[in-house]
Amino acid sequence: MTLVQTGKRAPFTVQRRPGKRPDTVIFHFSGPFTARDMYESLPPAALHDMLTFQSTQDERPPMLNILDLTDVLYVDSSGLGMIVRHYAHCKGKGVRFVAAGLNEKVLELFRLTKMDAIVPLAATVEDVDRA
Repeated sequence: MTLVQTGKRAPFTVQRRPGKRPDTVIFHFSGPFTARDMYESLPPAALHDMLTFQSTQDERPPMLNILDLTDVLYVDSSGLGMIVRHYAHCKGKGVRFVAAGLNEKVLELFRLTKMDAIVPLAATVEDVDRA
């Protein structure tokens, strides 16, 4: 039996929101995390700017970044590359980084590429974002 996907796919989106603690930022991704879908939804510079720390003089920079991948069905090499670049950026700034909510398909990609040994993972955002 062959399954065929019909209908329009959900678009790639990313939302930045504060966590329960004032030093936490959560990035909620949804839709396919692929080059085609990412850049159809947002120009590369806009996505980069959203992930980069843009703090004012009065604002404390975040000390914890959570990537919420709960609503991501699939990640390709470009999506994984963006996650790795953001992880490296956080590490360079002394910011803790955790990817949360990976489904089995995305978790398998992390395992195959050995990223599960580098990037901290959590089952849910709530497991990381405790007040």
